[in-house]
Amino acid sequence: MALRPDRRFELRTDTMTRGQAEAAMIDVGLREYMLRVYNYMALGVALTGVIAMLVAANPAIMQMIVGSAFKWVLFAGVLGMGFFAPRIMMSKSVGAAQACFWVYAAMWGALIAPYFYIYTQASIARAFFVTAAAFAGTSLFGYTTKRDLSAVGRFLVMATFGILIALLVNMFVQSSGFHLLMSIVVPVIFAGLTAYETQQIKNWYYESDAGDVAHRKAIFGAFMLYGSFVTMFIWILNLLGVARSE
Repeated sequence: MALRPDRRFELRTDTMTRGQAEAAMIDVGLREYMLRVYNYMALGVALTGVIAMLVAANPAIMQMIVGSAFKWVLFAGVLGMGFFAPRIMMSKSVGAAQACFWVYAAMWGALIAPYFYIYTQASIARAFFVTAAAFAGTSLFGYTTKRDLSAVGRFLVMATFGILIALLVNMFVQSSGFHLLMSIVVPVIFAGLTAYETQQIKNWYYESDAGDVAHRKAIFGAFMLYGSFVTMFIWILNLLGVARSE
């Protein structure tokens, strides 16, 4: 039997209402998921800053980092965590994922502590706010753009390996011009990576994982964004930093 026109209108209205409700639920869930990612990342940056300031204020620890091979241990530890922590985060428990993230942030804090000793507080603050503005802008772009950034992201990931090799070579060449060039190029590359990573993290949400899996993905997303933020900050500080006079 055919439906009356008013009945068909009611059914269409009900369908639209259900669709709109589902879309609203997804939107709220996405916001909560991204907020968790950014909260973890912000806490990681805060932990790094606190540890860097504490280490910079302790001459004995500073001497151990700057004047011994311990800085290379920290450097190797940061690189190692960068490669192996993602596997742990995505395959183990939430507790293991959190442990990897906090250890990574703490090691970065100890590693960059000499910068907090060398540069003035004003230049550190300036570099931080410049980094925060660049990060916010590129992350917002990655979140809102409809363009697929996968191809660009893969290119930028490969570029980071090239930069790492070039920096290792420059440790022996000691070219100040190359170091200045990297202070400009590296923030640009990692700003682009921030946009790509944000889009990737957003897309993970639509895989509809629940419970621990979704939580571990949020931690891993924070881990990626944190690494890009800290890398941008270091190189922007290299470019804008003013050394202490004493």
